[in-house]
Amino acid sequence: MTQAFSELSLAEPLARAIAEMGFSAMTPIQAQAIPVVLQGRDVMGAAQTGTGKTAAFSLPLLQRMLKHENASTSPARHPVRALVLLPTRELADQVAQQIALYAKHTQLRSTVVFGGMDMKPQTAELKKGVEILVATPGRLLDHIEAKNCVLNQVEYVVLDEADRMLDIGFLPDLQRILSYLPKQRTTLLFSATFSSEIKRLAGSYLQDPVTIEVARSNATASTIEQRFYRVDEDDKRQALKQLLLEKGVKQAFVFLNSKLGCARMARALERDGLNAVALHGDKSQDERLKALDAFKKGEVDLLICTDVAARGLDIKDVPAVFNLDIPFNAEDYVHRIGRTGRAGASGIAISFVTGRDVKQLAEIEKLIGKKTEVEALLLGSDQRRFGGAPSVRQNDGQRLWSDPQARAEVRSERPTRVRAPRASSDPFFDQPYQPPATDARPAWEGNAQPASARGLSPYIKSRKKVAALFRPMAAAAVESSTEAAS
Repeated sequence: MTQAFSELSLAEPLARAIAEMGFSAMTPIQAQAIPVVLQGRDVMGAAQTGTGKTAAFSLPLLQRMLKHENASTSPARHPVRALVLLPTRELADQVAQQIALYAKHTQLRSTVVFGGMDMKPQTAELKKGVEILVATPGRLLDHIEAKNCVLNQVEYVVLDEADRMLDIGFLPDLQRILSYLPKQRTTLLFSATFSSEIKRLAGSYLQDPVTIEVARSNATASTIEQRFYRVDEDDKRQALKQLLLEKGVKQAFVFLNSKLGCARMARALERDGLNAVALHGDKSQDERLKALDAFKKGEVDLLICTDVAARGLDIKDVPAVFNLDIPFNAEDYVHRIGRTGRAGASGIAISFVTGRDVKQLAEIEKLIGKKTEVEALLLGSDQRRFGGAPSVRQNDGQRLWSDPQARAEVRSERPTRVRAPRASSDPFFDQPYQPPATDARPAWEGNAQPASARGLSPYIKSRKKVAALFRPMAAAAVESSTEAAS
């Protein structure tokens, strides 16, 4: 049975913001976590991605901080009281936007800081004073070392996508940040997956936490249809184009494991006439935000991305997710396909499996608790060989000759080329080969000089004799001594 937000008795500014955003009923994670956070308890919340974890921690924190709101312009009256840490820049920007929407009818201030952008505008916002600070760990440490923000009055700490932060090596940064915070605080951990290592680690940060799991750990949403197709590495782009046409997909996430592969796939799809844009870690933050914004507005059909876009991005009504590469970590599969089927909507997740993905596929099956069925995907012969629609041959610069029958068919269709005999420029080269006489000697041996008595080679020229300009010193000394004696 679903519960309504009206049952929470939230403050009027927050209730009005929720109504304006069109939310009426709470999701399971919200219904269980919000009352606990309102009591001031520490929480470990695990739920499927796309189930509203952001509202589950931001609404009760805003409710508890309303006692601190004021209209003063003094930065001292607006210290940082809530700190929200996230692993990626895109996720930090998204969470900051949602918190700003929830708090727009209050006088609580919020801002976001993350890397890849100039620090000066962020510093200016921090100097004005903010109650809610959303940040990535690395950039937050930069501002702490520059003395742009003070965290000695923080009352609430939120670690969103905590497992991802620890996976990408943020543990030292987190420990440094937490050392700047007061010991008495409320700490919340939210993520779609929780490993045993993270639970042990959370034991050192949380005090008597309440564990909330609204679904089986690492489960995928039931609204997502999962399909697996056996596709050769060289056929992935053509398989993607064929499935987009067959399934009638207008917009989708397309995930790859490498930045280089992501960029190449985006360029290849653009050459094929598809509206695609790449999103990966090598792009500047401005380019990443523009690509994400264009995808949200529907200006881009395919977002070709790495796992930088796999966590927490809330883009509604995306009907499909394609895994052109099976992720290295099974947990990332859960997050990738969680970009579709959000807020109860239906979606489809299609993964391409090659012979090298057997181990990763077995780990995914173990994680989600389901046996996957890998289907064979048949591509049209013309489409397989030339990269275009059937009966329309387009050379995309990548010929596939793995099929002997297809190779024979293509060669038989080629016109036979008959080359005219080329006139010889020198008749000497048209003569047949004639071996030399056995007693014939090379011409250069006829000019050889006989070997000298000293045994030197006849081809080494002797040193020329030059008249001496001076007599040797010994002979001159002998003559002078003879003259003196006479």
